[in-house]
Amino acid sequence: MSREQILDYLEQNRGRHVSGADMSRTLGVSRSAIWKQIETLRAQGYGITGGPNQGYLLESLPDLLYPREIQKGLHTRCFGRQVYHLRSVSSTNQIAQDLGRRGYPEGTLVVAEEQTAGRGRWQRFWWSPPETGVWLSLVLRPQLAPYRVPQITLVAGVSCARAIEDYLGLHPGIKWPNDIVYDGRKLCGILVEMEAAAEQVHFLVIGIGINVNQELADFPPDLRDAAVSLGMIAGRRVERLPLVQRFLDAFEEDYDRYCRDGFAAARQAWLSYQVTLGKAVRVQAGPEEFTGEACGLDDDGSLLVRLGGGQVRRCIAGEVTLLKEDGERYDPGL
Repeated sequence: MSREQILDYLEQNRGRHVSGADMSRTLGVSRSAIWKQIETLRAQGYGITGGPNQGYLLESLPDLLYPREIQKGLHTRCFGRQVYHLRSVSSTNQIAQDLGRRGYPEGTLVVAEEQTAGRGRWQRFWWSPPETGVWLSLVLRPQLAPYRVPQITLVAGVSCARAIEDYLGLHPGIKWPNDIVYDGRKLCGILVEMEAAAEQVHFLVIGIGINVNQELADFPPDLRDAAVSLGMIAGRRVERLPLVQRFLDAFEEDYDRYCRDGFAAARQAWLSYQVTLGKAVRVQAGPEEFTGEACGLDDDGSLLVRLGGGQVRRCIAGEVTLLKEDGERYDPGL
């Protein structure tokens, strides 16, 4: 007998007490064994009332991203079908990279309630406090040349924006290449890390961090002007589990289409969310920095920037800051 069997039984009888004796007969185990498993489930956050002489009632599920709860509402082929859940971890990307090297299949999901050393792009620290956000990483094994990997980062950004819009009715923006923003403040970051040979990707790890239930005072002082959470936008607490499920569903759909048909559909979807084009930008591309107007997204996902003299430069990768007309940034910390 497993704890999952007990949960299934309680969920099938949601809204009424079920006796330990009935559970014992149905599941073929002793009432003592059921009681021990019930106590373990309570320790994991499941709201189960009652006891051996009263019957058991499942009143609430924990606001925790347990594999069983994620998988119950999924419609995916492989994304999230193998889940590793951790209460606290240094970085979900680090764990997923180790699983990728060990041959774990495409779609393997690592999700944590807290990251103590979460990483953003350009080696930045990603603040990931306990049970307030979505901190997850996926192992992917696309049959791609390494130069195409930046396109997948844009695909993931579109999927994340779609999931948020579908779940909460908000229309977030995407700042090139894949920062999800709302009213100029950062809501979600995406980090893609790759292991590859010269002409073939071995595997990718896609790391997603979404601010969900932080309040303004919860953010460190240097992030309060730059970051926002879904709860702050919606004015209420937001359940994380449906958001994870919607993201996995959307990303697998978008990823499969990309692998089958190429980048064109993702490019059009990205354009419907973008907040970069037509804006004055400062671009940091390696050691080089330049300013201009973001004037287009090339067919391969590169940002097109028109310089002061009219020349157009393609940016395959880089750090983009949106500028005011006076040249000062208006997206501090992004």
